[in-house]
Amino acid sequence: MTGAPATRPFIRTVLGDIAPAELGVTYAHEHLIIDGGRAVELDPGFDLADVDAIATEVGAAAELGLGAVVDAMPIDAGRNVEKLATVSRRTGVHVVAATGLHHARFYPAGHWSERATAEEIAARFVADIEDGCDDDGTRTTHRAGVIKIAGSDDGPSDRDGPIFGAAAIAHRTTGAPILTHCERGTGALEQVATLSAGGVSPQHVVLSHVDKVVDRGYHRAIAATGAVLEYDGSFRWGDGANGTLRLLEWMAEDGLLGQVVLGMDAARRSYLSVYGGRPGLTWLLDGFSTAMEGVGLGAEIRRRLLVENPARVFAFADRSMEGASR
Repeated sequence: MTGAPATRPFIRTVLGDIAPAELGVTYAHEHLIIDGGRAVELDPGFDLADVDAIATEVGAAAELGLGAVVDAMPIDAGRNVEKLATVSRRTGVHVVAATGLHHARFYPAGHWSERATAEEIAARFVADIEDGCDDDGTRTTHRAGVIKIAGSDDGPSDRDGPIFGAAAIAHRTTGAPILTHCERGTGALEQVATLSAGGVSPQHVVLSHVDKVVDRGYHRAIAATGAVLEYDGSFRWGDGANGTLRLLEWMAEDGLLGQVVLGMDAARRSYLSVYGGRPGLTWLLDGFSTAMEGVGLGAEIRRRLLVENPARVFAFADRSMEGASR
């Protein structure tokens, strides 16, 4: 595997470990490659297996300054780290791959995760992080740099419980940050509470899709836990008021922008320019940046959201400070 040796602090990409300052402009929640799996069986629009097409799409964003992408596709759901590595090499954009598990709907009936214990699941997560991601029974040299898990409506369900427990174990073992899915934007507080009970400091938890809930008090409460809010709905508001933009204005007024990162979660062909979709992966760096500028959220704020915050929150926790080893 290429890349710098693991030093602290560091961020783990598919091509090796880098210093946080090397990350650059970062999209905090994407699905660059979806190579088969249950999601594609359910909806062919999720088929993002063409490396040439994705490299073209990512390359266009790189021309506007994109430096890194956190890919949120976890184990057995269409993840292909070899293809992610190829996209990274071709475009020069750093890619952070995920271990973890998504909702049951993205797996076939009888999947091993249905009967595994938290400890057994955690062992798979840790192996992906420390040894290399296992796709289709083959252990690659490309290691995961984030743990992706999914909560259900209003918080973790009974099915989610062992997976959240496994994420906590894997975080305590490796220091890898945790990226969660909040169903319809809900359940963030319950997710933080569950992970905190498992020994995870909220500062290492990134809660995705929470901008679907345009409630100032909810976002203040999430921030009060110390966790990080990930907004990825900025292009989904249609002709109505842009709730993501409004939340950013509120977070700026409340002095909480240090706990916000941005992504697109553009996991469908219909969102990507290379397939004739809209708005394309350039959106955060052109259309939405223009909209932010229009409400007084200027270049300094955008740098904080897209560069400074991701460099901090996607760095591995220093386990040695707690007497743990990696």
